[in-house]
Amino acid sequence: SGQKVLRGQEALGLGGIHSPLNTTLGLRRMESLPEAVLIQILASIPAMELVLVCRLVCSQWKNLVDGAALWILKCQQEGFTGTEPEEEAENWQTFYFLSKRKRNLIKNPCGEEDLEHWVDVENGGDGWKTEDLPGDFGKEFPSDGVHKYFVTSYEWCRKSQLIDLKAEGYWEELMDTTQPKIVVKDWYAGRSDAGCLYELHVKLLSEHEAVLAEYKSDTIAIPQDNALSHTFSDYGSGVRFVHFEHGGQDTLFWKGWYGVRVTNSSVMVEP
Repeated sequence: SGQKVLRGQEALGLGGIHSPLNTTLGLRRMESLPEAVLIQILASIPAMELVLVCRLVCSQWKNLVDGAALWILKCQQEGFTGTEPEEEAENWQTFYFLSKRKRNLIKNPCGEEDLEHWVDVENGGDGWKTEDLPGDFGKEFPSDGVHKYFVTSYEWCRKSQLIDLKAEGYWEELMDTTQPKIVVKDWYAGRSDAGCLYELHVKLLSEHEAVLAEYKSDTIAIPQDNALSHTFSDYGSGVRFVHFEHGGQDTLFWKGWYGVRVTNSSVMVEP
């Protein structure tokens, strides 16, 4: 319809009142362009406008937006690469959207804002505390950019976050149909002069917070710094939340903060 034509032209930045493309004839001129040229033009448009506006303009644009070539080009333009996504168009489009959204969904993972965003905080002993790396009898973090950590005390300390996947941009159909990988990582370390314990427990929850999948580490006695990672895949439909919880304590029951140190926690939805 004419309204769809106008919306498509606006998405392309060609919908001014005096534009020669502001007519059905203008659309026909666009349709006469070589497909490779039209793909180059469409690739400059934000992805959501491609899906919600441009694919409704005409059958040619719909086929291009639903095809692989456009999304392969957008992935190349934005530097998104991965482990050889399959050739089907839907997978390339999904790969693009997941790559675009990929980020750490844990807020305040390194204690830069004290305990802000962490909930159900269990303060055993003298409770949680944040300190600057490397701390007493500690080591520097393996990579730049992490400067603080959370440290536990002489009784169990725990804290958690509940991640609302839909609120973070991962819609229900995507989670149910594609079931993208959910990658969980955490870094933990002890002091060289004291032993400590550590645990990680992550649950994938339904809309009503029923547990659909979970990972729980052993209670780990820590001699040195280490990293823990777990990937959820093929977890079935219905996942709407991720509940992340970790904690620990020291093993000598010394007053103060001699327990496990944790930082750089992350939860990522990946293609």
